[in-house]
Amino acid sequence: MHDALAVAAINPGEVDWGRVRLSQYLVHQVFTYEYPGRIHDLRHRLMVIPPVAFGTQQRTTYSLKVSEPAEVITRLDSFANPVLDVHVSTADRSLRFDAWMTVERSGPPGPRELPSAWLQDPRFLTHTPRTAPDPAIERAADEIRGAGLEGLELAEFVSAWVHRQMSYVGGVTGIHTTAAEVLAAGIGVCQDYSHLMISICRLLGLPALYISGHQLGEGSTHAWVEVLLPAADGSDHAEGWALDPTHGTRGDLTYLTVAAGRDYGDVAPTSGSYRGGLGGTLLGRQEVFVTEVEYAD
Repeated sequence: MHDALAVAAINPGEVDWGRVRLSQYLVHQVFTYEYPGRIHDLRHRLMVIPPVAFGTQQRTTYSLKVSEPAEVITRLDSFANPVLDVHVSTADRSLRFDAWMTVERSGPPGPRELPSAWLQDPRFLTHTPRTAPDPAIERAADEIRGAGLEGLELAEFVSAWVHRQMSYVGGVTGIHTTAAEVLAAGIGVCQDYSHLMISICRLLGLPALYISGHQLGEGSTHAWVEVLLPAADGSDHAEGWALDPTHGTRGDLTYLTVAAGRDYGDVAPTSGSYRGGLGGTLLGRQEVFVTEVEYAD
């Protein structure tokens, strides 16, 4: 199945994304755990399946295969993200999760429409341990505030500022690295860029969400920020704008959302516990295929 799909897939570099009316994707994500011996009573949380709808993105199908007999319960968390709770009674040295999903996006890309109450939701305005500011971040926010910008211009200014301050270096930060540590070091990966941007946005009174998902051309999962603003036309709803400080750009049709939350901790793709032996080793990989593109007239 994989080889056939890879051959049939459309090369993203050959797509005129500015003219795309509708695009379809297939995502294959694999997590393999290797253990030093037999394990028991594994209880795992997977956040790898996109919501049924997220703005102009629609999930059309999904499947999960577990290499051992498993009980899988699907639920929605407080952010409406699908969560797969997996229970495996026993596994001998390894366990593999294969997730397949198909997604459709309509263009051109724009903001996600949300209830206006989200603009005052304290979850998106209050700092978490990962996004808590220190004096250096507070000084940066004051400097940015001095530019006199508002709304989307201000949010994009923050994204561009973070992009300029940081250098992308893998393997030097972890899932618990804070925004303050990120700014001090000036290096990190997409989750670090996003935590720093969220920290500054919340100081500036801009509600901001951490988004996890996929971007075409990336070799692993990606993270970016959704900033919430009043509707530009004055109507009674909020608009969620996808901004990527790692690349200094807006999100477009090459971005596929999986989950949204306050920070990485809310949307970690895989987490859980088990009994037996020493710690396991996680290996992960993903593939994203463009399977169909329709252009506007």
